[in-house]
Amino acid sequence: MSRNRLLFAGLGILALVVLVAAIGPLLVPAELAEIGATRPRRMPSAEHWLGTDTQGRDILATLVRATPQTLKIGLFAGLIGLGLGVLLGLAAGYFGGLVDAAIRLGTDVVMAIPGIAVLVLVATNVRTMTVALMALIVAGLSWMYPARAIRAQTLSMRERAYVDIAQLNGISGLRLVVVELLPNLLPYIAAGFVTAVSHAMLATIGLEALGLGPQNELTLGMMIYWAQYYGAIIRGMWWWWGPPVATIALIFLGLLTTSIGMDRLVNARLRIES
Repeated sequence: MSRNRLLFAGLGILALVVLVAAIGPLLVPAELAEIGATRPRRMPSAEHWLGTDTQGRDILATLVRATPQTLKIGLFAGLIGLGLGVLLGLAAGYFGGLVDAAIRLGTDVVMAIPGIAVLVLVATNVRTMTVALMALIVAGLSWMYPARAIRAQTLSMRERAYVDIAQLNGISGLRLVVVELLPNLLPYIAAGFVTAVSHAMLATIGLEALGLGPQNELTLGMMIYWAQYYGAIIRGMWWWWGPPVATIALIFLGLLTTSIGMDRLVNARLRIES
């Protein structure tokens, strides 16, 4: 891990974003993110570092409040989707037979359904969208890929010598999965978590940019939506849409480099090449 610069770079970028999201509300007054708090359509200045929007909200205060919400959606959706995928993948790979066939069939059926179409359909039929509900909707269509990956790894580990030795020592069933298989799957689960969070955030930001996100809560995707809605690009108000786009790009850069670093950590062939 000490030679894995990409992993440390990605974790450093994400830690910086999380730190700013955590201490930002303590430094920037939250009331500046309310509608009508300041003069509208002000360019960046010493008074308003990132300017204000047409609704009289300070962009910096809005960004500070929106970033934690976006991270929360990605983390919740990633955790729920990955957790369900790991449980199903372990069950399919370890028990095999009918259990494996049923889980594989369900996974293939859900993967065949266009995810974005389902997300849009559900989001448009929900009366009040919240951050928690947004995370649940995205998580419902993000468990298939980790389930397939964990199933493949479990099938491989199930045939190894240490599993046979454990069974000869009387370890079987759920205890075998927890004691022998799960610890060896932790690097793959960690890498899968980064990927799951990336996909969840991409899906939520896409829905929010279409106006299908939480209307009464501030997120980075909703900032982009309101900027589009009020014609910020056409009117040359670059300070309105630029900061959320730059923040999203920074988050995804951190997630991408972390994912590549985790892949090198768990993939022996990539470790040798690097």
